[in-house]
Amino acid sequence: MSSPTPDALLGPADVRELAAALGVRPTKQRGQNFVIDANTVRRIVRTAGVRPEDVVVEVGPGLGSLTLALLEAADRVTAVEIDDVLAAALPATIAARMPGRADRFALVHSDALHVTELPGPAPTALVANLPYNVAVPVLLHMLDTFPGIERTLVMVQAEVADRLAAAPGSKVYGVPSVKANWYAEVKRAGAIGRNVFWPAPNVDSGLVSLVRRAEPVKTTATKGEVFAVVDAAFAQRRKTLRAALAGWAGSAAAAEAALVAAGVSPRARGESLTVEEFARIAEHKEIAQDKESGSQ
Repeated sequence: MSSPTPDALLGPADVRELAAALGVRPTKQRGQNFVIDANTVRRIVRTAGVRPEDVVVEVGPGLGSLTLALLEAADRVTAVEIDDVLAAALPATIAARMPGRADRFALVHSDALHVTELPGPAPTALVANLPYNVAVPVLLHMLDTFPGIERTLVMVQAEVADRLAAAPGSKVYGVPSVKANWYAEVKRAGAIGRNVFWPAPNVDSGLVSLVRRAEPVKTTATKGEVFAVVDAAFAQRRKTLRAALAGWAGSAAAAEAALVAAGVSPRARGESLTVEEFARIAEHKEIAQDKESGSQ
């Protein structure tokens, strides 16, 4: 493995110089905030536990700050970039600043939400500074599409980090919390200050660690069936599950029948349930349907 030069990572002046040369102005539309601090990207790689044998996929590499730090530590890095200008420029940046590792880098010019395959070996880790506006859907899509991803570390808006890592009973526990927990054990892994970005965002950022479950949630229901219950339960947060799941089950009485069969109180609310309990409810939709057809 060729060792990178000491100044291979991008500093504040490098980032601004690259952006100026490319005519790039970070856009709010794509949630672009470029990391300008080399210590921060090295901290992210360290916190992610990237190993020399890892194949890392990065979403939204931007100008390459985190990409270069990942290439220092991993076997291979594949970056997924939607922006035409940034995607076109990144391979040249890698070749110029880390020539000994350039053959270990691949670029996919695409919207991450539409990516279904990646070049080279299957990814074992996902490490990314995710754009705030699409962080949760991109994260869930990547975990679902690439089951070989064992470890994930994402930098997201602090509020999103709190939601992803929230436990049942928390005020911010919701759809992202449950769906992320379907795939992985989720926890907060640190905070990131605003001054390491250019431009500095007007919100704080947080790191979220996701370690894929050693065993999937034990259920006879499909992921789609479980997620349908989750979506229905949180669509009307203030309602009891008996009321919130009435549309899903066909009626409030049918929802109650499914809940009782699943061992869940009809008076409970979605924010108190674990992903396993949502799965049990999904398994009992037939009871709800039988109840509904019997009452007609």
